[in-house]
Amino acid sequence: MIKSPQDAAAGAFLLAIAGIALWLGADLPVGTVRQLGPGMFPRVLAILVGVVGVMIVIDAFLQSGEGLERWPLRAPLFILGAAIAFGFAVRPLGLIVAAPLVMLVGAFASPETRIREVLIFGGVMTVFCVGLFKYALGLPIPVAPWLIGY
Repeated sequence: MIKSPQDAAAGAFLLAIAGIALWLGADLPVGTVRQLGPGMFPRVLAILVGVVGVMIVIDAFLQSGEGLERWPLRAPLFILGAAIAFGFAVRPLGLIVAAPLVMLVGAFASPETRIREVLIFGGVMTVFCVGLFKYALGLPIPVAPWLIGY
C-alpha cells in the first residue's frame, strides 16, 4: 500500500523521464570508457534519474507522506513560455534582448516576483551570459544584430 502518494507520483514521473531519455538516445553510439561517444552522458544521466525515481517510489511505500494535491499550472506554463520566448528571440533580436526576456517571463512563474529585483538580476545575468557565451567560449550567438549587425 502506498503511504506517500505524492512521492510515488514524483518517482513515477522521474522514471518516465528516464525511460523517454533512454528511448530518444538509443540510436546514439555510447563508445567506451576511454573514448566516450555522444550517447554516453545522456544514457548515464537517464540511468541515474531512473535510479533516483526507483528509490523515491520505494520510499513512498515505506514512509508516510503527503497526499496528491492539485498541481498549479502557473509555474510550468511561465517556465515553458520563457524557454519558447528565448528560442524565438535569440536569433533575430540577439542575446541582449533574449536573456532579460527569458528572465522576465520566467519570473512570473512565482506570485512573489518583485519586478525591480528581476530587472536588476536580468541585467547582471545578461552581461554575464554575453561575456561567457560570446567572448569566453566564442559561441556564434548573436549579441545584438539590430544594433551592431551580429
